[in-house]
Amino acid sequence: MTTATANPLQFFNPFHRPAGALDLGPWIKGLVILSGTFMTAMCVLAIGKAALGLSGDLPHLRHFVIMFHVSTVLPCVPLGLYLLLAPKGTPMHKQLGMLWLTLMVVTALSTLFIHDGMRLSWIHIFVPLTLRAAWLTISKARRGDIKGHRNEIVSLYLGALMIPGIFAFVIEGRMMNAMLFGWG
Repeated sequence: MTTATANPLQFFNPFHRPAGALDLGPWIKGLVILSGTFMTAMCVLAIGKAALGLSGDLPHLRHFVIMFHVSTVLPCVPLGLYLLLAPKGTPMHKQLGMLWLTLMVVTALSTLFIHDGMRLSWIHIFVPLTLRAAWLTISKARRGDIKGHRNEIVSLYLGALMIPGIFAFVIEGRMMNAMLFGWG
C-alpha cells in the first residue's frame, strides 16, 4: 500500500485545487489567461509609452470623460483575470467581484457621455450587453445558480471587456491605439 504525499506548495497553485462549480474548464481557463495576460501587457505597454512621452500628441488626455472611462476600465482587465483564476466563494472574492462589476457598469455608462449629445456608434452595443450581464451575474449568484453566474462572468470578461479592448488598440484614433502605436 502506498501513501500519497501532499506537495506543500500545492496550496499556492490555484491550478491544482479540486474543481468546484465556479472553476473554468481547461479551454476557457486558457483563453482567459491568454487574453487577460495579453491585454494587461498591452495596457501597461501603452501607458508606459505615453508616460515616457513616446506616444506623440494625445488630445484624448484633455477630455475628462475619456480619462474617466479609461481609469475605470483599466483595472478591470487584471482584476477580472485574478477573479476568474482565484479561489471562489471567499469573502474577498465576493468583495472584489462587486468592485469589478461596479467598475464594469460605470465604464459602460461612461461611454454614453464621451461624444457630445450622447452620439452613439456601433461599439456602444456593449453597453446594454454589459448592463444585462452584470444584472444576471448578481441575480444568478443570489439564486444559487453558480454555473449560470460563472457563465455570465466569463461572457462579460471575454465579450464586453476583451472585444472592445481589442478595438481600442486596433482602431486608428482611439486613445489606446494612439498611446501604443502613435497613430491618430
